[in-house]
Amino acid sequence: MEAFIFYVFAFLAITAAFLLVQIKNTARALFLLFVVLFAMAGLYLFALADFVAITQILVYVGGVLILLIFAFMLSNKELLADLQNTSKRFIALPSWQAAILSLCFLGIMLYAAKSWNEYTPTWIQEAQAKGTIIQAQDNNIKALGFKFMTQYVLPFEVISIFLMMVLIGAAHLSRKEDKE
Repeated sequence: MEAFIFYVFAFLAITAAFLLVQIKNTARALFLLFVVLFAMAGLYLFALADFVAITQILVYVGGVLILLIFAFMLSNKELLADLQNTSKRFIALPSWQAAILSLCFLGIMLYAAKSWNEYTPTWIQEAQAKGTIIQAQDNNIKALGFKFMTQYVLPFEVISIFLMMVLIGAAHLSRKEDKE
């Protein structure tokens, strides 16, 4: 099942990225970028890079993508009119196909939840045997802050500069241009 979920994330990332560069509609391209970023976060989890996956979701999905959507919504009204003229639905699937797809995702989630409760992954069993499991009373925020400001200060600053550049870009895109 783990290999199946990995291949689903990989297929999702590759397919959405391919469609992203092919599509001409900006709103749908932003949605596909959202899918690509979430699929990549899932692949990071399979690579046991939990911190990178959480950072991917917080920084890129939570920050950058929201700024891009904000800039899109404030940009030209022609783009919004083009989106309204193409289709009344965002995804042009018939209702029965959408229901089947939703039920498949529900089945995968229920199977994963059942498997997680019945089978403990080996990395958790090893951590339990070594006694290195993080407890709720452990002071992880202090350790994380210390790591951010010592060992990971350069990546932290690069991400903050990147977010500032995205904010400037979003402000530039959303700026109203005078037509004289």
